[in-house]
Amino acid sequence: MCTLALLGTALSVGGALAEGQQSKQMADAQARAYEQQARADAQSAAFEQGQERHKQDLLLSQARAQAGASGVGMAGSPAEVLAANARQGQIDIKAIRYSSQLRQNNLNSQAAISRFSGRQAVTASIFNAGNALVGGLSKIQDPTKATASSTTAGAPTRSVTFGGSTLRAPWAGNT
Repeated sequence: MCTLALLGTALSVGGALAEGQQSKQMADAQARAYEQQARADAQSAAFEQGQERHKQDLLLSQARAQAGASGVGMAGSPAEVLAANARQGQIDIKAIRYSSQLRQNNLNSQAAISRFSGRQAVTASIFNAGNALVGGLSKIQDPTKATASSTTAGAPTRSVTFGGSTLRAPWAGNT
């Protein structure tokens, strides 16, 4: 009977610890996924920035060609317009970079939160395992204290109490 109680306690403890480890593994996997998304976003933003630079270069080339075809010199107003367009293009590229950085920071924060929650799950599982161990061990009674001798009609009677139930030896009389 004692062995069965010990086995149950061991299973409870092992289950609590395994649950914590599984939660940590899931949290770590989620963190890796967030980090992978952050890297993918950085690559996507770099590509988008390159596309925007190429677009701005084409627009600048077209504006120069139109100014040259119209017979207007590149000094004065046309040059100022081209410079303003170039500045706006750089602002657009910086906005792409900034937006990507915000998304990456968010994903990296999510990864850190996920890892933290995994560590918390392991800690909680250790406490749950300890609770199961103490609870299980407290239900197992010391056989030297649980055995009581008494006499009924001159014959020795032995009884043992487990979990609130008293078991009497078959040779003992009813008391």
